[in-house]
Amino acid sequence: MHGVFATALCFLLALPACGMAETSRRDVIVDLGDYGAMRMVLLESIRDHTKATAFQTGVPAIDDTVMDVIARIPRHEFVPEPLRKFAYLDVPLPLGHKQKISQPFLIALMTHIAQVQKTDVVFETGTGAGYQAAILAELAEAVYSVEVVRPLAQSAAERLKKMGVDKVQVKAGDGYYGWAEKGPFDVIIVKEAVHHIPPPLLNQMKPGGRMVVPVGPLDQGQMLKLVTKGQDGVISQKDILPVRFAPLQGGERI
Repeated sequence: MHGVFATALCFLLALPACGMAETSRRDVIVDLGDYGAMRMVLLESIRDHTKATAFQTGVPAIDDTVMDVIARIPRHEFVPEPLRKFAYLDVPLPLGHKQKISQPFLIALMTHIAQVQKTDVVFETGTGAGYQAAILAELAEAVYSVEVVRPLAQSAAERLKKMGVDKVQVKAGDGYYGWAEKGPFDVIIVKEAVHHIPPPLLNQMKPGGRMVVPVGPLDQGQMLKLVTKGQDGVISQKDILPVRFAPLQGGERI
């Protein structure tokens, strides 16, 4: 087992940024045998990272409700067994199938700026292991999540059901096209890089809706944007933070 963890740690140190804020960060070494203590360290890391990037994001602190949910959701349940030792470090982690679970700071920031309300219907791309879907389910009325990798979609749905998260529906598919029959949506969260905002997702936003999406060159860094739709249907965009995400993968469109 020590060999597995050593290999995993070497891999993490070489891991390219993916679902990662493009800012400097300070890793914290903790007693990795205590998940409770690890969660507290992660929360402190998110707070520190939020303060450090406030001059760019305009967000001095993540909403307490979002932080409370992150404190309750066991991230170690959403990563492969050999990597659970690293689950509460503020870094992305590999899930297999060339996919990763995003950096917790970015998950917190994206959830915060989306301003998720209890009556909201939320759509997200990139279910992955289901971690952010579980967070969103604690904040919203319903969450619809699409994952292009079918085995990940299946395992995420099973994991969420086993954990008693009943507000999330998961399907395998191309998130670029949204989930029209379940829309329109109050909130849309895109967790992969796109070089343009997908028109189907704009069409599935309610008036007054919010979308959080990383937009920019797929092989370089992107700008995390908050996209809003006015009651008159007019679309507005606000730059939040330079980030680096893996590209949104799909079917016939690429």
